[in-house]
Amino acid sequence: MIIIYTVPSCSSCKKAEEWLRAHELEYKEVNLLTDDIRKEDLLKILSLTDDGTEEIISKRSKAYARLDLNFNNVTVNDLINIIEDNRTLLRRPLILDDSKLQVGYNEDDIRKFLPRGFRRAKLEQDISEITRNLEDLEVST
Repeated sequence: MIIIYTVPSCSSCKKAEEWLRAHELEYKEVNLLTDDIRKEDLLKILSLTDDGTEEIISKRSKAYARLDLNFNNVTVNDLINIIEDNRTLLRRPLILDDSKLQVGYNEDDIRKFLPRGFRRAKLEQDISEITRNLEDLEVST
């Protein structure tokens, strides 16, 4: 199941949700400001990062400036507590499933949440279209 962490006023969150709906993917939305988020959920997000806190913490947020912390010196447990108390620290949207995490909305990267068969069929369709275009160019020259 895909989970998307959002805030209502975030345009990137809205784009990501529109994309998920357009591709008929089942997902659960979690509002970062109002919904309950368990420590286990935050640990799951951290476990899926490639770059740890650098990937998920918004250094441009007011919460980040207000806290004035060096996140490299914070324990995981303290980090989870800080995020629980300051959810606007998180970049958004955060989109994840059991094995993948995407931070922010990127139209190319979000495709990783499509089932493999769908991605393969789309790739084959794209290759066919390119081949036809090349053939059309050869015929016209």
